[in-house]
Amino acid sequence: MAHINPCFSYYCSGHGYGHATRVSAFACHLLSLEPTPTVYIVSSAPKHVFSDSISAGARYRYADIDPVIVQPIAYRVDRQKSFSVLKDFLRRKDVILEQERAWLAEICADCVLSDAAFLGCLAANAAGLPCALITNFTFDSVYSYLSTGFKDQPAVLQAIQSPSDNSSSLEDFVPDIPIPDCELEPLVQQIYDGYRCADLLILLPGYIPIPSFAQNVALPSPSWTDQSTNTLRQDIIAHLIQSPSIYTLHPPIPFSDTNSSLQTKAKPLPRSVIQAPLLVRCPSESSSVYTPEGRSRLLSSIGVPPHLHDPDKTKILIVSFGGQVFRKPSSRPSSGDKTPSRTSHTRSPGTPVNCTFAEAHSGGPRVPPVSRLREDEICHLVDGSPRNKRASLPSLIIPPATEVEESPITMSPRLATTSHLFIPGAPPASKPSPTTPSSVCSILTESMTSMSVFDHGWNEEKSSNVTSYSYFDAIISELDGPRLLPDESWIAVVCGVSKEQWSVEGGNEEDGLPEGFYVAPKDVYMPDLTAAADVLLGKLGYGTVSECVDSYTPFVFVSRPLFVEEHGLRLLLDRDGVGIELSRGSYEAGDWGSAVEKAWYLGRRAKSIRRGRAALGIGLEQRREEGRELAKKVVDWTKSWHGSSTDS
Repeated sequence: MAHINPCFSYYCSGHGYGHATRVSAFACHLLSLEPTPTVYIVSSAPKHVFSDSISAGARYRYADIDPVIVQPIAYRVDRQKSFSVLKDFLRRKDVILEQERAWLAEICADCVLSDAAFLGCLAANAAGLPCALITNFTFDSVYSYLSTGFKDQPAVLQAIQSPSDNSSSLEDFVPDIPIPDCELEPLVQQIYDGYRCADLLILLPGYIPIPSFAQNVALPSPSWTDQSTNTLRQDIIAHLIQSPSIYTLHPPIPFSDTNSSLQTKAKPLPRSVIQAPLLVRCPSESSSVYTPEGRSRLLSSIGVPPHLHDPDKTKILIVSFGGQVFRKPSSRPSSGDKTPSRTSHTRSPGTPVNCTFAEAHSGGPRVPPVSRLREDEICHLVDGSPRNKRASLPSLIIPPATEVEESPITMSPRLATTSHLFIPGAPPASKPSPTTPSSVCSILTESMTSMSVFDHGWNEEKSSNVTSYSYFDAIISELDGPRLLPDESWIAVVCGVSKEQWSVEGGNEEDGLPEGFYVAPKDVYMPDLTAAADVLLGKLGYGTVSECVDSYTPFVFVSRPLFVEEHGLRLLLDRDGVGIELSRGSYEAGDWGSAVEKAWYLGRRAKSIRRGRAALGIGLEQRREEGRELAKKVVDWTKSWHGSSTDS
């Protein structure tokens, strides 16, 4: 029988901050109930990312509970290394499972909650406990997608040099070779079997098919997409649109026979699926950023001068890629160049996934620029053996001899140089010339009011004069070359780095941050920053998407095509937000301005309405109320489970 105050063990995948932020948010909802339940959070994610819920009473326990997908940079996946990580974890799975089963018994847990960690579901089954899976995707689908025939090609040939290793790795353009399904399937099956042990599925917004629950959508996950375009098939979209209440579900899995007393005892409740509201961290209640005072306090903490605090005069771009590495746009071509290229610029090496951020920018051996490597040398660096480049790296384009640089590239000790930005979470981005037209915004606003309406997906107060994409692109193309920001009315706030990392002492001012760029403190509360923003630039992930949707902040994103979760998040943005895709080439060229301007234009009216209502305190409690209602349902379900178990 469940305790009066149920004890929950909440397993959280350590793959990304999105899992941690929503787990922390829901744990807070549980802890706001009376009587207050006990909540343990179990994860390999660092303790500090759960600070909100820990301060509310949650107990944190570090444990290695799931494998991770390996990303050389924020939006690329290393299939081979991810496959190796999975194999290694599954070799240790049974030992870890027994440790978790014993721990669940030790704390007298009443229920296991799991955010995408399949081992949590297995542990619940082994301990004879109910398990609720709270997620928008599962990792059986993610690992299965490593077999997709769609190949993730780099936008630009790019060398990556590790300071701790004299050999060039060129990780970012190692051929993207699919893992054969025959090799993946036995491993993916083990993950799938873990999820089958869950009894309740709580579907978060932005979900994709969950094959361990719904019978009519099966693995392998590449079968859900058109392999040539990497887009969802129409029948899969139809499945996602229909109500989960009509799903035909797989039957429950009996309790594990590791406990002989459970062998003949059926589970007391049938499996079920419910849809959840948006689980998201809310902006601060005190000193709300929607008020002039709260906004000024936040911006002042970042170092933004007071004359740039007025949202009617200054627009804010937040740049956040989740904690890896980024680059500055190249100089604009001269006015005499009639056909400027937006992809022709000098590039610096990026950062390999296995070195620290500080190490990546501490100097190191000089490496020849990619443009000086012969085809056979490139292939040799990639896999150690020379071979025909056209057979293995069909997308690589080697510049002709006349474009060869005279000096080899060195690793920059700064996060900003005269030519590049190195922002956490992404590869280097070129830094364009600061010369930009000063009237792009006004020209666009004045000239587009009569253009056709484009429905950008907001649920309320949609703009009545949103311009067509084609006209917008034509205007931008005529007015501007590569630019980080649309015009001088914009500033940018970069997340994840310290000011010291941007510029070394004694460095030239020109080598530091571009004009209008500021660095947010590492402990900045992202929901406040996102709410204050006019546009956010980053990668597609649940944490960022949910906070943008909640705050009505338009989102410019760089795609991660090998993450199958992305398909559900795109659908969520299409329905409830504004999402503009920025190509990798444009991101790395520092050509962000057009996409930022477009996103702002499409979402500006809804954002203005949100700010006005929130400043009056309207709608700020909606997410908390929805979260509390979901928490009550989970507590009631847990008590019903144990009550039914006692009665049977």
